[in-house]
Amino acid sequence: MIKRRLPRKNRFSGLSFNRMLPNLMTLLGLCIGLSSIRLAMDGKFGNAVIAIAVSGVIDGLDGRLARLLKATSRFGAEFDSLADFLCFGIAPGLVMYLWSLQAWGAMGFLPPLMYTSAMALRLARFNAALDSTPKAAFAYNFFTGVPAPAGAGLALFPLFLGLEADQMHLGWLLAAVSYPIFPGIVLVSTALLCVSTLPVWSFKNFKIPTANVLPLLLGVVVFAAILFADPYAAGALFGLAYIIMLPFSLRSYRSLAAQAQTRRAEAEAIPDAGDTA
Repeated sequence: MIKRRLPRKNRFSGLSFNRMLPNLMTLLGLCIGLSSIRLAMDGKFGNAVIAIAVSGVIDGLDGRLARLLKATSRFGAEFDSLADFLCFGIAPGLVMYLWSLQAWGAMGFLPPLMYTSAMALRLARFNAALDSTPKAAFAYNFFTGVPAPAGAGLALFPLFLGLEADQMHLGWLLAAVSYPIFPGIVLVSTALLCVSTLPVWSFKNFKIPTANVLPLLLGVVVFAAILFADPYAAGALFGLAYIIMLPFSLRSYRSLAAQAQTRRAEAEAIPDAGDTA
């Protein structure tokens, strides 16, 4: 009787570490972002905003790493979206409530509710757009509405400004930006920007003119120096710069859309001219 040999099991079967690395980074960013809530509950608001900022940096890296390693997947996209909602949709609103809006009780909780709800709608719209019809080529350079990480930075602008005022011993400024009405207005305004159809530069395929490369590099160096020397001032400057950028982003989108419309009209006119001849 001949005994059949059973096939050997591959002891190293399963997913490779390279394919798991982007999801592990997303998980790390999720843990750091949610830790900001605990830090805020302990009154460590400076550490809380830094935790959200670090999770934002990780969020910007994990997607690019997944594309670099060819490890993109539907699971990774859904996991990243869920992590974005928890880190940039829930955490900033709760941190702002604990820092300032708590003084108004139930009324003070309305702006965080509006912000979190708007962020959920914004991310749901983004996920639905993944399965929609392809957009125009130029439109891939723009987000529809303010993206989640940038929205979190804008929502935390009063806190960045308040922490900087506290460091500079500017009591009047700290009192002004921590008064509940100002953080409430900022949260509601950010919520509206997130769910709006405003085209916002994504910077994914953004091309820098050759003449502007050196000034851009110098600007990044200056911002990095400010970031390491005074992260709260850097956070406040980021918020101001982002708001100033929005009108230019809208103008760029309209200009590209007009150019695309002109090219389309010219392309449609050529066959008509040939038929007439």
